[in-house]
Amino acid sequence: MSKVYSDSTAAMAGILRDGMTIMSGGFGLCGIPESLILAIREAGVKDLTIVSNNAGVDGIGLGILLETRQIRKMISSYVGENKLFAQQYLAGDLELEFNPQGTLAERIRAGGAGIPAFFTKTGVGTIIAEGKDLREFDGETFVMERGIVADVSIVHAWKGDTEGNLVYRKTARNFNPMMATAGKITIAEVEHLVQPGEIDPDHIITPGIFVQRLVHVPSAVKHIEQRTTRKRA
Repeated sequence: MSKVYSDSTAAMAGILRDGMTIMSGGFGLCGIPESLILAIREAGVKDLTIVSNNAGVDGIGLGILLETRQIRKMISSYVGENKLFAQQYLAGDLELEFNPQGTLAERIRAGGAGIPAFFTKTGVGTIIAEGKDLREFDGETFVMERGIVADVSIVHAWKGDTEGNLVYRKTARNFNPMMATAGKITIAEVEHLVQPGEIDPDHIITPGIFVQRLVHVPSAVKHIEQRTTRKRA
């Protein structure tokens, strides 16, 4: 059976439901699965828990799901670029599970590796550790963090073949590869879709066994979150 679907709406068909947990890859606005996020908005599912490093910005990325109030809870490490996020959180309309960035990445990696929990020093002695299991190892205190497995992971790759083998570029490699392993179902959007054998096996980052569905997005928009320039001489 082909893993390639005609568009993002078709790739999401039969999967989405209210109250599910979705991992969304990318870092800032780099490497976000924008077409798949749009398909979620169009589907109208609500009460979603979204696992993502950040919540996009107003009007772009996950920000569009905040506009439609489809997100009930965010599991994130950075949310400082989205005014609507702040408004909904301060009003009590949005739940937030805040994580140190490295801890979030490891929770996702652990979920994909079948590791239910791990211990880290990050957050010990802070509100991050409140209510969590603390353990002593070699005279140091560590806090237990749970691995995360999502109902669906949506990721963006630079190149993929029709079997689901994926290659990411630069900053887009943040969070996308581990999220691809940590979803019960993983759906990938790829900028360049090729045939099996056209990707050097040594260049494959996510093996196709982790990817169930694919959609080709040859004209993906590359947003710049904060444009910084200096005056010409």
